[in-house]
Amino acid sequence: MAVLDRDVSGAEAVGVHAVKADVRDDAAVRAAVADAVAVLGGLDILVNNAGIGATGTVEDNDDEQWRLVFDVNVLGMARTSRAALPHLRTAAARRGQAVIVNTCSIAATAGLPQRALYSATKGAVLSLTLAMAADHIREGIRVNCVAPGTVDTPWVARLLDAAPDPAAERAALAARQPLGRLVTADEVAETIAHRASPLASATTGTVLAVDGGMAGLRLRPPNQPG
Repeated sequence: MAVLDRDVSGAEAVGVHAVKADVRDDAAVRAAVADAVAVLGGLDILVNNAGIGATGTVEDNDDEQWRLVFDVNVLGMARTSRAALPHLRTAAARRGQAVIVNTCSIAATAGLPQRALYSATKGAVLSLTLAMAADHIREGIRVNCVAPGTVDTPWVARLLDAAPDPAAERAALAARQPLGRLVTADEVAETIAHRASPLASATTGTVLAVDGGMAGLRLRPPNQPG
């Protein structure tokens, strides 16, 4: 396994080959993918997980911030996929299939307050996933995405810390997911692993929500019967 990131400290300690790269830099991405392929001996699975957040309404972020978030969340995914596709084609020819899994978000399909810019990028990720699945299915490359709800990550923790009442804000985020809690990073990782595995060999062009029921369930308030 290899990981591409701007900060690769600690990766080697857990047995992961780490390559330093910024997904905004096409040359760096191509070099990093080539490095990973050389070490691993090939590339069968690509997980596009790089992303940054943004808060606010459509009025609250200037053009520079819009360009930055799209550059990382959407163009970064395109750059990495472009660099990986020749190697994925080789793997598909050798083993019958290769896989790309993109990290999307419930924000792609649900209108969340104060997430205009972030939601726009994740909507683009969903559309990109479907287009890529159509483009590469006959090459034996499956493309899917997972759409987490609110996940207990360092980014969410920083948002909570900046809130006037972090505990109340955390409770509100947990309550909007019908399961009643935040999603864990491990739960998202397990879903990605399933989509990448032979267990999902007939699955492509799909988005799978990992959101505690947020996308599909409409529960009554807890104090109402039924």
